[in-house]
Amino acid sequence: MTSYSDPSRTTGADAALTDTPDEALRRSLGVARRRFLSTCTAVAAGAVAAPVLGASPAQAHGRDHGHGHGHDHGRGQVLVPPHKRGIILYTVRDATARDPLASDLPSGFREVFKQLARHGYRQVEFAGYNQHANAPGGASLESVEGARLLRSWLDEYGLRAQGNHGFIPSSWPLTAADKDTFKKHLEIANILGMDHMGTGGDPTGSSYRADWDVAADKWNALGEIARREGIKLYTHNHDSAYGFLLDRGPLDDQGRPTRSSGIRKLEYFLKVTDPKLVWLEMDIFWAHVAQYKFHTYTAPDGSTRRNVFDPAGLVTRYNKRYPLFHAKDGVVDTTNGMGWDMVPFGTGDIDYTTFFSRVGLSNYRNPMVEDDNSPSATDPAQSLREAKISYDNMAALRRRRR
Repeated sequence: MTSYSDPSRTTGADAALTDTPDEALRRSLGVARRRFLSTCTAVAAGAVAAPVLGASPAQAHGRDHGHGHGHDHGRGQVLVPPHKRGIILYTVRDATARDPLASDLPSGFREVFKQLARHGYRQVEFAGYNQHANAPGGASLESVEGARLLRSWLDEYGLRAQGNHGFIPSSWPLTAADKDTFKKHLEIANILGMDHMGTGGDPTGSSYRADWDVAADKWNALGEIARREGIKLYTHNHDSAYGFLLDRGPLDDQGRPTRSSGIRKLEYFLKVTDPKLVWLEMDIFWAHVAQYKFHTYTAPDGSTRRNVFDPAGLVTRYNKRYPLFHAKDGVVDTTNGMGWDMVPFGTGDIDYTTFFSRVGLSNYRNPMVEDDNSPSATDPAQSLREAKISYDNMAALRRRRR
């Protein structure tokens, strides 16, 4: 088994050695310098700080939407090159599902592709292949024929498919039917021109090392099948996957460990999967939720230890294991149990200028805008309108001058 470095210390070892303690904390939390300083001022004045984040609820009310968290709209190195600016179609799922016979707004895949290309996007990530039945091609394009039609529309509007949250077999060992379906999805991915194919779920919802070992065996096997078809297989994360692994005693009445060595679940998964077979897509919003929620653990000796999660630091350590991101923004909210509320990209408090500067490799990474809440029951134009806001804010990101 791979040996691990001491996880009981606070993460963020890639911060500059010359950082002051405040600067090191700010960097590890992924909060912009301007916002961090304003928070410190509020705390000094007697405000109640939020756990881990160091931000008071009152601080969030002074945010500058659209121009916040360190955006440099002047000259400087572009952090996300134009050909890498993407969006997962889940963000505009109401538009692809809209009846074109009942609305003048873009409806179905083809018209949504056209609109996203007008906004400036050059990449898309699918979240399945279904649309409204009245849209060109019909309700389901999850077939070889449907993939060819989708590819023709992508080419028409200068878009590239970069991934899909699609089918991952539930069986293990694999049934013949699941293996055949998985191979069909790989064929679809190749027709669409994808480099990657994956899922929107975590490898397992368990907290126990034994279950993550099983998940690693399964993903290594699926990754080998995908590699033979020229596709990189990836898994997406939610906050719980960056919680702490239960891998130490004492055991409970079912023989399961109750304490932790301090390694995080998905970090362990990275250690025990083959880097040539399994890749990851970090949802940066959910990684920040994990930072807020999972910052202490019970060590084998029963003591409580502190370890603040550093999302950018993990990407830096594992470098090319993270070819894809969900670029999802949030504003600080200490009342909802997560620490953050989702908002369109560039209108929140997550310091994306610092994040993208730290992780580097701009021509390798593929950030996909995502906002779960963009579709609106009362404003049918909202999701595509917010997609434009998110694109403009991503395009405006520049490396800070030193």
